[in-house]
Amino acid sequence: MTTTPVADRPPVTPPPLFLLVALVACGPMSTDLYLPSLPSLTQVFATDVSRVQLTLSVFIAGFAVAQLVLGPLSDRYGRRPVLLGGFAVFLVASVGCLLAPSIEALILGRFLQALGGCAGPVIGRAIVRDAYPREEAARVLSTMASTMALAPAVAPFLGGALQAAFGWRANFAVLVLFALLLLTLGWRLLKETNRHPDRNAMSPSAMLETYAALLTDRTFLVSTLTLSFTFGGMFSFISGSSFVIIDVLGLAPQTFGFCFVVVVAGYMSGTFVAARLTRRIGLERMVGIGTLLGLAAGLLLLGLAIGRVVSVPAVVLPVAMAFAAGGLILPNGTAAALAPHPTIAGRASALLGCIQMGFGASAGWLVGRLHDGTTLPMAAVIAAMLAGAAICWRFNRFNRPAS
Repeated sequence: MTTTPVADRPPVTPPPLFLLVALVACGPMSTDLYLPSLPSLTQVFATDVSRVQLTLSVFIAGFAVAQLVLGPLSDRYGRRPVLLGGFAVFLVASVGCLLAPSIEALILGRFLQALGGCAGPVIGRAIVRDAYPREEAARVLSTMASTMALAPAVAPFLGGALQAAFGWRANFAVLVLFALLLLTLGWRLLKETNRHPDRNAMSPSAMLETYAALLTDRTFLVSTLTLSFTFGGMFSFISGSSFVIIDVLGLAPQTFGFCFVVVVAGYMSGTFVAARLTRRIGLERMVGIGTLLGLAAGLLLLGLAIGRVVSVPAVVLPVAMAFAAGGLILPNGTAAALAPHPTIAGRASALLGCIQMGFGASAGWLVGRLHDGTTLPMAAVIAAMLAGAAICWRFNRFNRPAS
């Protein structure tokens, strides 16, 4: 396997920031837009909560698996062609979801949608690693995350309005238009940032060797596990929020988005702080602060659920704290994981994304399986995930890589 020097590569011209934001917004838009429609899908397709929730978990699982292929593809053939091909698949699959005649067809369409849509985040992260040094990459990722948080803030509002006015298919019609926008922006604005394609990147033995080496790299593994536990906690809310807030707490789909605004405001505050203070206090300390804040939020949420305090503030405010912790952890953990591996940034980003999404899919599936008409199952899974992040960080501290 090609060695991965710690020193940063010569800079390349980065694409516009709004394009990077659009790339990584593909995931939130694909999940959050149709969240207000999830409870209604149980009636539309005459099925249960766990089966409807598979449309989320399968999407995240597909997102995870496809990254293991798209990352090496972008190392071998470049970021631009792989990104455009992925968005073409995303467009076709979105049309399939729009026309789905059954819950099984929708689940399949969501899986195919994930296979193409994951090109945005995995290649977007690799582009940032191509174009920026370590500390600057953390700042850019934090800025991207803060701006991108507008997607999950706006998407539930839009999805709730579309659900009330036109039904669930209207949400996928919007995703078709979003896919067309991504394809157009990528075609017109994205220049190739991978200056040194690796001809061996798609060799099965080279891929396995690379992934094995990454999994034995302490910095990569610890940062990836820490942010993956955190993402698992966040996705537990994303997956279960509509059933808890609409069915358990009794809010209308049209007002569901207000709860998401509070939660997203927490995330934006975390990314805002990370973007401005990471250079001053360092990646490692910022992640450590985030894990402690997340642990406190998870325990508060669980305590309120066990005490049968059933209200919107008792759910939304602790979750907003947890998302603020995620805003501190995710961009800094990503930058720390990718920084030592400039020559295999695509594969490193792919493996990181696969593990992260795998945690999210597992947490979402667990929330659906345990759903009992109360807030307790979701709270318990969130608390367990955030505790896992804190434990992982405390017992496995980074060996700080050289600049």
